[in-house]
Amino acid sequence: MKISEAAGIETSQVTDRIWMFRFPVGQAYAVRLPDDGWALVDTGLPGYAQQILTALRGLGAAPGDLREIVLTHSHGDHTGSAAALAAATGARVLAGADDAPVIRGDVPGPPPVLLDWEVPIFESVHELVPELAHTTVTCPVDGELADGDTLDWGEAATVVHVPGHTAGGIALHLPASGVLFTGDTIANVQQLTPGVFNTDRPQLFDSFRRQAALDVETACFGHGDPLVGGAGKALRAVAAGLD
Repeated sequence: MKISEAAGIETSQVTDRIWMFRFPVGQAYAVRLPDDGWALVDTGLPGYAQQILTALRGLGAAPGDLREIVLTHSHGDHTGSAAALAAATGARVLAGADDAPVIRGDVPGPPPVLLDWEVPIFESVHELVPELAHTTVTCPVDGELADGDTLDWGEAATVVHVPGHTAGGIALHLPASGVLFTGDTIANVQQLTPGVFNTDRPQLFDSFRRQAALDVETACFGHGDPLVGGAGKALRAVAAGLD
C-alpha cells in the first residue's frame, strides 16, 4: 500500500510496523518500536537524509524518535545518508563488525568480482547514480554487530552474519513476527535471486541457504519488492537450485 511520494521518495507499508522507503537505486526500511521510537534498516543513497526525515514525519515520527540505524553492509546505496541522519537525530549507528572499518573509512572496501553478465548492469547503475562510483561514503559506527547478537525492538531482532556480498554483511531476523531483512544478499527484481555484485559468490550462496532455512513469512530486500506471506517457502525453492 503506497502512502506517500511527497518526500521525494516512494513510501509504502509492508507490515503494521514496517515501512519501505524506495530511492532511485535501492531502498531502506523504517521499523516502529513499541516505545514510540523508530529504527532504520539502511539509509539509501547519499543526499536523502532530509527526504527520509520528511517521510518519517509523515508516519508521526519526530527526528529524535529515530533511535537506531542498522546498516546491512558497507555499500554507498545503503550507507549513503547514515552520517547525516545520525547527526540530525542522535540515533546510534550499528553495522556488522567486518564491514564497520569500511563504513568508517578506515579501510577501502574490496571491489566486487563481476560475472560477465553483471558488468552492463553494474555500469548502468553507476550511470544512473554516478556518485556511487565517485563519492566515498563514510559514517561513524557506534556499535559492531556479530552473528547471534540481538536488538530489542519489542521482540528480539537477531543478527545473522551473511558474508559474500561483502565480508561483513548482516541480515536481521525477527522470529516472533517472521520478518527477515536480507540487505543485498537476496534480491527480488523481476524474480527472487541471490544478490549481484558480490565479493565471493559461493559464500553468498551459503548465506542465501542459511537465510532460507529460517522461519520467515515476510522478507525485506535491499532491491525489489518485499515478499509478504510465504517468503520462507519461496526462499527455500530458490535455495534448492543454487550450485
